[in-house]
Amino acid sequence: MARRQGLSVRLRLTLSYAGFLAVAGALLLAVVWGFLLRYVPDNSQGLLGIAPNRYLLVRTFAPAAAVAMLFLLVFGLAGGWVLSGRMLAPLTRITAAARTAGSGSLSHRIRMEGRQDEFRELSDAFDTMLERLESHVAEQRRFAANASHELRTPLAISRTLLDVAHKDPTRDRGELVERLQAVNSRAIDLTEALLLLSRSDRGNITHESVDLSLVAEEAAETLFPLAEQRGIRLDVTGAPARTGGSAELLLRMVTNLVQNAVVHNLPQGGTVTVRTEAHDDASVLRVENTGRPLPPELVPILTEPFQRGTERVRTDEHAGVGLGLAIVHSVVRAHDGTLDLVPRPDGGLLVTVRLPGTP
Repeated sequence: MARRQGLSVRLRLTLSYAGFLAVAGALLLAVVWGFLLRYVPDNSQGLLGIAPNRYLLVRTFAPAAAVAMLFLLVFGLAGGWVLSGRMLAPLTRITAAARTAGSGSLSHRIRMEGRQDEFRELSDAFDTMLERLESHVAEQRRFAANASHELRTPLAISRTLLDVAHKDPTRDRGELVERLQAVNSRAIDLTEALLLLSRSDRGNITHESVDLSLVAEEAAETLFPLAEQRGIRLDVTGAPARTGGSAELLLRMVTNLVQNAVVHNLPQGGTVTVRTEAHDDASVLRVENTGRPLPPELVPILTEPFQRGTERVRTDEHAGVGLGLAIVHSVVRAHDGTLDLVPRPDGGLLVTVRLPGTP
């Protein structure tokens, strides 16, 4: 918004310093003047007819007082200008960094040196904000590129199937409709996952008391047919573990973890163990599964959107869109928790979610 040009902070501080110094000097001179006049008579005759009196004191002291006041005013203006400039120098650097960030460059850092004070605290807070913004913008750009790439695939397949149906009327329409339905379902699943991920990233969640043990049982009950179909044993154990947050998002988080553990398991005879624990200040959920060995360097990127640890056996119902652990990571972060992924020595993965506990 347009504003009228006003006095700079440095000039206002300079005038304040000079005015304060001039007022202090005037008060000091007034006190000295009062005490001197108090003890000097109006007219007195001393030796040779010469003695101090108020008339001579005024004639002598007044010019010197005026010169002193002028000196104090000039000294206050000059000293205030220099001192305010030195004091506001950190603010000038912060302003320049803000303008640089406003132009789109988020890689600049102030990194102000010196002892801790208000300006250093502001500088450190600004650097932290820039670091988070840069990381968030980079993540969003990468996510948008991956999302557009993933959404392009089902749309291209749908267009190809429609072109085939248009050019070859004798083709079996039932097969085309079935394939179109599968592709469309996958696109819908991907879109819903993207919306859920965006919602949890914004942090717009409801806060209610949620028992992770009950959520784990519900998720396991939902995915039990899938585990049974794949010959995988699914065990849920543990004590009640209450936390605060969105029951819907937490259920989706646990469901994604269990589904990921089932899908990325051994073809037959694998196990998935879901365990909840309650500590003094945290509620812990652990999901452990058998499976193929995971390279340690692959684990840190598993929570990135559209990253898949191993080749999964795809079905129409549980094809996956590569957002399972990304959604888990986002939900955990929205609930001020931590997510830890550790590859098991014998193969598989141990996932530990730690959320703030509630009484």
